[in-house]
Amino acid sequence: MKPVVYIDGKEGTTGLQIFERLGSRDDIDLILIDEDKRKDTEERKKFINAADIVFLCLPDAAAREAVALCENDKTRFIDASTAHRTDPAWDYGFAELSEAHRAAIMQSKRVANPGCHASGFISSVYPLVKLGIVLADYPLTCSSLTGYSGGGKKLIAEYEDPNRDPRHDSHRIYGTTLKHKHLPEMVHVCGLQEKPVFVPILGDYYKGMASTIMLHNKRLPGQPTAQDIHAALTKYYEGQKLVRTAPFGGEEPVIYSSGMAGHDSLQLIVCGHEEQTIVTALFDNLGKGASGAAVQNMNLMLGFEETTGLTI
Repeated sequence: MKPVVYIDGKEGTTGLQIFERLGSRDDIDLILIDEDKRKDTEERKKFINAADIVFLCLPDAAAREAVALCENDKTRFIDASTAHRTDPAWDYGFAELSEAHRAAIMQSKRVANPGCHASGFISSVYPLVKLGIVLADYPLTCSSLTGYSGGGKKLIAEYEDPNRDPRHDSHRIYGTTLKHKHLPEMVHVCGLQEKPVFVPILGDYYKGMASTIMLHNKRLPGQPTAQDIHAALTKYYEGQKLVRTAPFGGEEPVIYSSGMAGHDSLQLIVCGHEEQTIVTALFDNLGKGASGAAVQNMNLMLGFEETTGLTI
């Protein structure tokens, strides 16, 4: 029998993107709740308990409530919300970080799908910390430029309104309290002792993300050069299908944040010299930053080839 899959919250941006990736597949049985019952708790409960895999594309509180509706030990969850990303009872859904992460996802009944900005930060910082190139107490700085689709339907409508605020023509810095909701995830997953200074920036384009960390090489153990850091990351992700490093310095001397839009993979671009390094994670905030990662996790959990239904 085909595994049964249900998307709780299919009407949101992430849910719709997951549906887009799964809708034409014939190796799963995708069950759909009636539109007029999608907020009916008892009806949702039936669907959750009938499924082998449930995607939670809901606000945090609603995601926790959905898990509580499960009355069996068969249903497995992939939560796209922030609710469980630092919960030790849930496995973190970024398989490329280590063989242990991949093995945990494959066996897991509870997978927390990474956040978009967090995916960019963690993809570069986690291996650098694990390799001892960056110490856990290093004062990291990260900026992350994103398209407006990551803000969901309300923000999409705001940016696509013909009578919108003319200031939307320019990029805007937000999260200026320096307490962005992805920070706990970044710190927890990477095992950091200091919170990074994290600055998200919203651009006037639909999708694409470029998350950049900045390093002073002389403050790192062994004082590696930017080329040393590039070599270390290239070796770390060698053989991975959905995370790879670009040639040192990138394909050209600029980085466009929409460069990986429409793809479900992530590219690391390392630039710099002997004294300073930047590492930019370039990806689609709706792809490896959300729905693409969720489908990859489902594939691993069900024993499918991990890139099935994805655009590399």
